[in-house]
Amino acid sequence: MDRPARVALVAGEPSGDGIAAPLVAQLRERLPGVQLFGIGGPRMQGQGFESWYPMDILSVRGYVEAARSVPRILAIRRELKARLLGDPPDLFIGVDAPDFNLSLEEALRVAGIPTVHYVSPSIWAWRGERIGQVCRAADKVLALFPMEVPIYQKAGVAVEFVGHPLADEVPEHPDRGAAREQMRVPPGAPVFALLPGSRRGELEQHAGLFVETAKLLEAQMPGARFLVPLVSRAMRQQFEQAIYNGGATHVSFTVLFGHAQLAMLAADVSLVASGTATLECALLRRPMVVTYRVPRLTYRLMWPRRYLPWISLPNVLAGRFVVPEILQDDATAPNLAQALANLLRDKEVRSRQVGVFERLYRELRRDAACRAADAVMPLLRGPGQGRGAAAPVASARSLP
Repeated sequence: MDRPARVALVAGEPSGDGIAAPLVAQLRERLPGVQLFGIGGPRMQGQGFESWYPMDILSVRGYVEAARSVPRILAIRRELKARLLGDPPDLFIGVDAPDFNLSLEEALRVAGIPTVHYVSPSIWAWRGERIGQVCRAADKVLALFPMEVPIYQKAGVAVEFVGHPLADEVPEHPDRGAAREQMRVPPGAPVFALLPGSRRGELEQHAGLFVETAKLLEAQMPGARFLVPLVSRAMRQQFEQAIYNGGATHVSFTVLFGHAQLAMLAADVSLVASGTATLECALLRRPMVVTYRVPRLTYRLMWPRRYLPWISLPNVLAGRFVVPEILQDDATAPNLAQALANLLRDKEVRSRQVGVFERLYRELRRDAACRAADAVMPLLRGPGQGRGAAAPVASARSLP
């Protein structure tokens, strides 16, 4: 009797957890008794995934922030590599987190373990030299965006465009009225969703800024409501402390544990820290302003290395400025409050944003989990191949 398949996955942050969870569900459905393990968050664990380490240890961004966590992260990677090499899985899937996953994938692939990198590194935005490492690390890349496919095909990397799982989760016709009712928003009240980020470092940079921005908006628009979805109770407490420290207890904040989509759907306009949440807001077809701040040294090291004039995914995918990006030193409470107020009052600009977002939604809604499962199944070693024998590399195929 054949043993159950064993698949290792590593997701390093909440967005990766959300991307991987539907794939975990697909693999469990297709492979009876499959064992799924590695590093993952609550959504993956909810599908029966066994996480060997807390995912939030890997959830850091930027040189300065990562430097503080390097010893622990490197220790985890060494332990994980030794464990996987000592008892090889049939397939390894690294979900985003390229700084952690690519070198791990290289070592596993050399040992004959088939490897997949799910979520292409942003080589089109910066650090394009990483494509060489991707070539060495991955038997196949699963790309979320169509413009990534020709880049990898040119480099000789097997690649599949699978679409974005977030697009599959968003209904074709979101019910804004129901969302506002669920958020208990009074009719006619201006509503702003504030999304300061899913990492602790992001909240350190943005919490006070977002609170001060809300204070300025509330002074202009008495009765305005502010919905603040956060990914953990610890971050919720951190934001609530920022409200107290900023003397904003009189402002109508609703601080939520999760429910980001509901908050953005209920809001008239959202203020979003650059990252996956900007794409989520676009897929919901809701107007937004994007901002981001990092420690000064991180900014000086990273900013000159960018290739594109935009940092937010909606602008990158559109190839132009569709949403305002107010970054770093320009990201002040008066500037953010003015941009949000302008967008709230300008129906034509909001309509243009929504039109672009509708096209992005149609392009990225492809049943990503099913496509991803289709792409990785041929890489799973059959019972006759045995441990240490890598599956053949599947060839790249053109966009549909």
